Amino acid sequence: MRDRLSWYMVFLILPTILLARSLDKDRRVPYSIPSDWKTLWFSNLDELQRVNEANDNNTVSNVTVQLGGTAFLHCKVRNLAERTVSDAEGLLQISWIRRRDFHVLTSSMFTYTNDGRFQVLHPEGSEDWTLQIKYVQERDNGTYECQVSRTTGILSHFVNLNIVIPEAFILGSDEHHVDVGSIINLVCIIEKSPTPPQYVFWYHNNRMINFDTTRSFVVVQTDPSMTQSRLTIHEAVESDTGNYTCSSSNTKSASIFVFVTEGDKMAAIQRRKTSAAEKNYCELLVLIVTIAIDAVLTR
Repeated sequence: MRDRLSWYMVFLILPTILLARSLDKDRRVPYSIPSDWKTLWFSNLDELQRVNEANDNNTVSNVTVQLGGTAFLHCKVRNLAERTVSDAEGLLQISWIRRRDFHVLTSSMFTYTNDGRFQVLHPEGSEDWTLQIKYVQERDNGTYECQVSRTTGILSHFVNLNIVIPEAFILGSDEHHVDVGSIINLVCIIEKSPTPPQYVFWYHNNRMINFDTTRSFVVVQTDPSMTQSRLTIHEAVESDTGNYTCSSSNTKSASIFVFVTEGDKMAAIQRRKTSAAEKNYCELLVLIVTIAIDAVLTR
């Protein structure tokens, strides 16, 4: 009897529970954060404007440009149209200042320097006031300030401009010795280049040999970290002796001197170098001993 009563209670209560859950589910509304939550948080738009400006003030960004390239220093001024109307009939001014000497380079759309490489770019209706510097040089390295002057104060954005100069070096020592009839292999590495160089030229005694394909060929390999150029000359002859230079655009070149000699001549050169080194060592040792003896005798 008790079991029947329990099942009766279950069948009586279960539909009520399911109906209640269904009605509660229908009443649920997905919660979403309103897009204008900031305006709801602050008491008025003026307070919100002050907070936004405080976040925009004294910000810093970094720009890296290769020597000879073009630098674009960006400065965004938000809600410019509204600010111009409210700021004493357009007294708002946007200037670019070079912090090294506090030279005002531009103000609004006007340029205040005789250096034609500097120019401000501002498309109509845009919030971006970009300082463009063409053909950057080492002396352009440093900090630049985008200054927004208003009747209520000054906002500043700083840009650190870093000018990098790619460097080239040839693997090995300053001299390279090969036998007549062997292969000359030279590898040039170019580092510190933000963008891969458009070309890599090889010179033999100031004569470009990239397109001299009778016995030589040049292979250029590039990856994100560096550029590698390999010069290969087959069946070397004595006339291949000389200075070899690896050069690229806006890059400090590198050189190596190659000696092409017959086997016995190369051995003689090595012996002369060894004997010369030994002679210099002996002379230095004698000099040190002489100085030591003089010091003892003068006591």
